[in-house]
Amino acid sequence: MTRRFFLYLSQQRTFRRWMENSSIAKRLTRRFVAGETLEQGLAVCEQLAKHGFLIALDHLGENVTSLEEAASATDAYLNALNRIFERKLPADVAIKLTQFGVDFSFDACMENVRRLALRAQATGSRVEIDMESSRYTDRTYDIVEQVAAETGCIRCVIQAYLRRSARDVEEASKRRISVRLCKGAYDEPPELAFPDKRDVDESYVKLMKRLFDAGTFPAIATHDPAILQEALRYIKERGIRADQFEFQMLYGVRRDLQRMLARQGYRVRVYVPYGTAWYPYFMRRLAERPANVWFLARSLFR
Repeated sequence: MTRRFFLYLSQQRTFRRWMENSSIAKRLTRRFVAGETLEQGLAVCEQLAKHGFLIALDHLGENVTSLEEAASATDAYLNALNRIFERKLPADVAIKLTQFGVDFSFDACMENVRRLALRAQATGSRVEIDMESSRYTDRTYDIVEQVAAETGCIRCVIQAYLRRSARDVEEASKRRISVRLCKGAYDEPPELAFPDKRDVDESYVKLMKRLFDAGTFPAIATHDPAILQEALRYIKERGIRADQFEFQMLYGVRRDLQRMLARQGYRVRVYVPYGTAWYPYFMRRLAERPANVWFLARSLFR
């Protein structure tokens, strides 16, 4: 109910206008968003790197309105990769295909992603392709498979709440494509996604173990303490080395868990978003976890 309410609320224009123009709302977003400019995003990355964290840098934006905007987004990411390389930051970049023009041209989107992946390959980085709603899943995997075969520096997201994901994990493992496993943050119909949290958690654990056994350098993206404990138990039981996978967490969410895992010697990559198009991302973070909602409510009344 909480997730659906906030996803609904995010579509209300009056609320969006208030959020985008409120100084209080902008202050609150800084918990989850590194800033509005690349320089602000890189400054956060440098601080995280000093504390031993890896980074996935995300220039916020989705569903561009033209191929020209998609080309501009590609250029912004190419610039980010260049700056990451110059500063020797342990960072990848995370993208959404709707920001790269998939709504207008599959081929143009493919070429934009290919350009970015080739630059990442040349600089020793990686492109992490986020998964959006189910209407994009097949197109996303088509692009992932093609560009991964060409460059070898692609990681794709698989969402545990989708019923199809066990099949997608097997296919990615067979093709040796690295996977970031997350729970899923979009409102999907029950015929496509598990509606109950218990079923999503069960799916996540099954897919996580399969990726540990057969995947290629998987990223376990969760803030769920119970799932993390099961991951740590399974790692120990199977003798999986810390350099064979990584944990991923969101900037501003469960920093205590991030520090705990890093202290234990595990690779922890923090997903760091920046940019002016922060509203859809911020609302999904609220929708995902009730704790984020309570954080917002407490801050509003202080």
